[in-house]
Amino acid sequence: MRIGLLTEGGYPYVSGEAGLWCDRLVRGLEQHEFDVYALSRSERQEAEGWTPLPPQVSGVRTGSLWDTDDDGVGHGRRARRRFAECYGELAAALCTTAPEDPSGTSAKASGRAPEGEPDTVSEGRSALVADRFANALYGLAELARDKGGLPAALRSETAVRALERACRAPGAHRSAREARVPDLLAVAARLERALRPLSLDWYEDDGLGAVDLCHATSGGTAALPGLLARHFYDVPLLVTEYGVRLRTHYLTEPDAPPAIRALLAAFHGRLAAETYRCAAVITPGNLHARRWQERCGADRAKLRTVYPGMDATPFAETGESPECADPHTLVWVGGVEPTKDLVSLLHAFAEIRKAEPGARLRIVGAPTGLEGAAYLAHCKGLASQLFPDEADGPHAVGRNPVSFEETGGPELPSRAEAYGAAALVVLSSVVEGFPYGLVEAMLCGRATVSTDVGAVVEAIGGTGLVVPPRNPRALAEACVALLRDPERRARLGAAARARALELFTVEQNVAAFHGIYLEMLSRAPARRVILGDNGEPLPFAVPAEAHVPGRWTDSTARVVARGGPGWATDAPVRATSPASPAFPAFPASATEGAR
Repeated sequence: MRIGLLTEGGYPYVSGEAGLWCDRLVRGLEQHEFDVYALSRSERQEAEGWTPLPPQVSGVRTGSLWDTDDDGVGHGRRARRRFAECYGELAAALCTTAPEDPSGTSAKASGRAPEGEPDTVSEGRSALVADRFANALYGLAELARDKGGLPAALRSETAVRALERACRAPGAHRSAREARVPDLLAVAARLERALRPLSLDWYEDDGLGAVDLCHATSGGTAALPGLLARHFYDVPLLVTEYGVRLRTHYLTEPDAPPAIRALLAAFHGRLAAETYRCAAVITPGNLHARRWQERCGADRAKLRTVYPGMDATPFAETGESPECADPHTLVWVGGVEPTKDLVSLLHAFAEIRKAEPGARLRIVGAPTGLEGAAYLAHCKGLASQLFPDEADGPHAVGRNPVSFEETGGPELPSRAEAYGAAALVVLSSVVEGFPYGLVEAMLCGRATVSTDVGAVVEAIGGTGLVVPPRNPRALAEACVALLRDPERRARLGAAARARALELFTVEQNVAAFHGIYLEMLSRAPARRVILGDNGEPLPFAVPAEAHVPGRWTDSTARVVARGGPGWATDAPVRATSPASPAFPAFPASATEGAR
């Protein structure tokens, strides 16, 4: 099977998002062939180079999202007119109020549609806007393919004037109407960067047109090449989101002018909806991400939760020896930044010290950026105020029961050592996606106390205690309860390790995606021709296939013969139970149970 792996700011670059799990996925599926299509985010990322690539990566093609050099492509009058029409439609789709009416109230909410009945007015307007956006997007893609690129056109005065007309048109929402010229220039520049994949030379017969399926490792811009491969060649698209890109956009740049935020939010929202509509399968990394995707229009029938795979080997020794060095020690491990809410943790620890005077807290982690460094300094100052000079004792760290450390030193050479040195692991975040650090603690067999944010409850199940965020008293009470009950800590730690080994390992992740790949290709076989040494198609190089619409186990499905080339893989197809989340049970033959 030939897979086009689409990444943005990650694999195969050394630094970036999703690099580690992509590398594990590619290495775990050595029976398949991978073509990597990578979008870089900065010059520094490109300068740092790539990770070592396994032999199953047959090629890597890269594109830049940061370089602003002119491509030198000039357009004639017809092409400029065609661009103005398509971009104008795209801008109009971003400025149009949908699915609500211009007053901001849907028909159902305003009483015009009866309760319990579908709001056909809002749904119809939403569908029209979605179609308008999709038609404009693919129109720009076809123009870019015909003319060799659009970067200069997307940064041109024509684009800015199209945005201005759309913002001033009747029916535009209030934030768009308030946009000024600097706002329009900023939006046009951001849209040019987001639409830069339209101008890449990836959409040819020897590029994405030759793969069996596209796997986008995130939503947003990374999925755009997959949408175009589906549009031009009908290549099936798989979208994986361990952090929903639309949610990330909402959380960034909160101080930007309202017009910029509204227009960019509309673009990313429309792009996410189109991606979910076109994807054959969508794999969120947790239920928290799944709810976001459903809210953005993803069809539940397409959603398969696939947890991120983590390498359990570094934590095996600690997990198999659950006894801790100090039964009075709590540890926090992670990147230091305001969303981790170490201030609440320090106030909670002050309450813990009143109940357990021998308790100590080890905060292990490095600051994230300049904001993280300032926050770390603030937390150190707070710790010195809450715990002034205390007499040295068997449980003190220097003259303070709170220590700030980093891994890599003589006392804590690794994260596993940090978890192993504590009786209890604490997470105090107010914002969290999938809690990787918490899963590491579970692999080490440690009991945990966490705040109820993101996918925390989903990750730990019933193997730890969960308290509301920003509640130091509740956090302190939960920690004291476990510090005073070593048997309960041991039971929770053992259950946590068993759960992590069952759900969150690399092997589980790779097996799930292997099954999804097979299922997707069985439903939409790619028409790929294999050529011989003389350049002529090889007859019978790829076996003919039968395509069964709907579920293969559906007794009412009709078999439709599909001659010509399909796909081939060295891996045998194994039947699984109907309850398997990876792919449905296959009958003994492709035509069994069909009429």
